[in-house]
This record gives sequence, structure tokens and C-alpha cells, in this order.
Amino acid sequence: MRPLFHPAVGDMRPKAILHALSDPVRAAIFTQISGQGCVEACSDVAVVGDKAIPKSSLSHHIKVLREAGLIRCERHGVEMRNHSRCSEVDQRFPGLIAAILGAYALVRA
Repeated sequence: MRPLFHPAVGDMRPKAILHALSDPVRAAIFTQISGQGCVEACSDVAVVGDKAIPKSSLSHHIKVLREAGLIRCERHGVEMRNHSRCSEVDQRFPGLIAAILGAYALVRA
């Protein structure tokens, strides 16, 4: 299997983070992962609101979040565990994630 790309903290870019969270589905997925700290199965985030996300779309959304540095994915057998990297992102860009997720919470309310 191909190794998964995870940017180092110093290589994280605001442009990639903003792009990743500009999609409402990805923002919802990231909110679920960051709220739980670790999601042990992608199926745990496969429903946003009342809509099921197709596996191919979910895979793409997870990849965009991972390559932006927002989550860390680890393979465990056939499962993929997704961990939030909020603390690392906040270390690099203080307040950025809180501001973006806070704006989404206001829009959804």
C-alpha cells in the first residue's frame, strides 16, 4: 500500500486549510472528527445532516482534509482511523480553526 501524505506542521498552509474547509460537507466531517478527537471508521462520518455521502466522495473529502493537515489517518487492518490535528494547526495558526468552525456554526444555526 502507498503511504499516506501528512504535511509537517511547518508545511501547513492557510490556503490549503481554507480550501479544505470551504466545502460545507468537509467542514461538517472535520467538525465531527475534531469533536470526537478520533473517528475509528469512515462510516462514522458518512452521513452529514440527513444525506449519506457516497464512499468515493467521502474518500475524496478525507484526502483533502488530510493533505491540508487537518486530520491524521492511520490504517488499522481494513479500517482507517482519522484523528484531529486541531492542536497542531492551532499551534501554527492560532485561532484559525476556531474562527472557521465558529462561522460555520453561526451559518447553520
